Amino acid sequence: MTVGRTWAVALLGLDGSLVEVEADISAQLPKFVIIGLADRSLGEAEGRVRQAATNAGCRLSGQRITVNLSPASLPKNGSGFDLAIALSCLAADSVVSNESIDGVVHIGELGLDGRLRPTPGVLPAVLAAVRAGRKTVMVPAGNEHEARLIPDVTVIPVASLREAAIWHGASLTPVEVAPILTAATDAEAPADLDLSDIVGQEDAIQALLVAAAGGHHLMMLGPPGAGKTMLAARLPGILPDLGVTEALDVTSVRSLAGQPIGTQLQSRPPFESPHHTATTAAILGGGSKLIRPGAAARAAHGVLFLDEAPEFQANVLDALRQPLESGTISIHRANAVAHFPGRFQLVLAANPCPCGQYGSRENSCVCPPAAIRRYLGRLSGPLMDRIDIQLRMHRISRAEMVLSGETAGTHSTDARRLVSETRQRTVSRLAGTGWTTNGQVPGPWLRAGSRALPRDVTEPIDRALEHGSITMRGYDRVLRVAWTLADMDAVPRPEKTHIGRALFLRKGI
Repeated sequence: MTVGRTWAVALLGLDGSLVEVEADISAQLPKFVIIGLADRSLGEAEGRVRQAATNAGCRLSGQRITVNLSPASLPKNGSGFDLAIALSCLAADSVVSNESIDGVVHIGELGLDGRLRPTPGVLPAVLAAVRAGRKTVMVPAGNEHEARLIPDVTVIPVASLREAAIWHGASLTPVEVAPILTAATDAEAPADLDLSDIVGQEDAIQALLVAAAGGHHLMMLGPPGAGKTMLAARLPGILPDLGVTEALDVTSVRSLAGQPIGTQLQSRPPFESPHHTATTAAILGGGSKLIRPGAAARAAHGVLFLDEAPEFQANVLDALRQPLESGTISIHRANAVAHFPGRFQLVLAANPCPCGQYGSRENSCVCPPAAIRRYLGRLSGPLMDRIDIQLRMHRISRAEMVLSGETAGTHSTDARRLVSETRQRTVSRLAGTGWTTNGQVPGPWLRAGSRALPRDVTEPIDRALEHGSITMRGYDRVLRVAWTLADMDAVPRPEKTHIGRALFLRKGI
């Protein structure tokens, strides 16, 4: 007997590594051993593989089978190795061609009846295989449409282990089985909510347009009923479609999270709005063995909306500080570090106090001063320093409602066109830098060389910095917003009026 050898993929976050799956059959007491740093679900593959092979009509050898997953130091988890393990065992018993399975990457979980079940993470696994130079992958029939989203790769969909073995040269009679498929997801996505639904709040709508055009983080502070949640829900509708790279990231995260994938890459920015009882693992991602993406990773290249932000745990909010700076979510474990895309727009909404009426023009606040300070103090200074636009909102009056009803509101179609045109100007100006929005540009780059603005232009933020109204990080973020305002006005450089408007959007001064 020979050593059966094929390939699988081990995922750590969205990063995948090729794993060589070897199987050896020896004349010893019957036993099935898996070595190579496998987690519990992978260690339980013996039961699934043996029973699936028996029910598929290609029973495994009754001798000792040793399966090695190499490199042994790489953590491996999940049931996606089942197909590779089963075929390597059959190759070691000369049931299938060893040369055939050695040229294919196998991904898939086996059911006890021998059929292949759709497996989470197929899209990033196939992408990792292609990046490693592999051009042929075998996946469950239920993941076929997902695997075909990756160009320049030959996808072999199979419904059962028996079908896979026949493809690799086994002398078995084909038996048709019903494939296990995922739920259909080709129905039209819900229509984006329209900005014209917002009554009044012209300042807030303009702030939302600036945030969308520059990829800036936004904080809305105001009493209940001011329209904070309505505005946040309409932000994805005015963002432009995702590029190919961004769409691949978003769809890969959905695949890894076990969410359904359609027949095309997701082209619209995602929107995530977790409940305020969410834990740090639910927001950023985590897990004891298999590290799953959290809401922030699922919101990559889209919007992460935290309603009632002061009600979130302080450690959950502060955990967002590192992704806001780096654009990457890193989950550290003792033996591995998983990375997820973390370049999202953070939108916070908060009441000004526990009763929500502090600063209201209509009602009086009943909260003691200490309760107000304690409530807003849940949003730490370092986190708020990373929010580019900080907007104070009020409920609209009847007069404002009547006036807004007499004039046409801003429609999301027009807003998206404005945002797209602004971003195109930004991309042209930042060509060759690797940045695509002003919200990504570091402050030192904006303050260096020919990009540095004259002192008479930056005088408002220079004075605010001198008086301690803003920090150096806040100074740079005001500059970013000013460049976005300049791009919206189609002028080559920010002027003093742009600096003033940007400072107002951040500090109300």
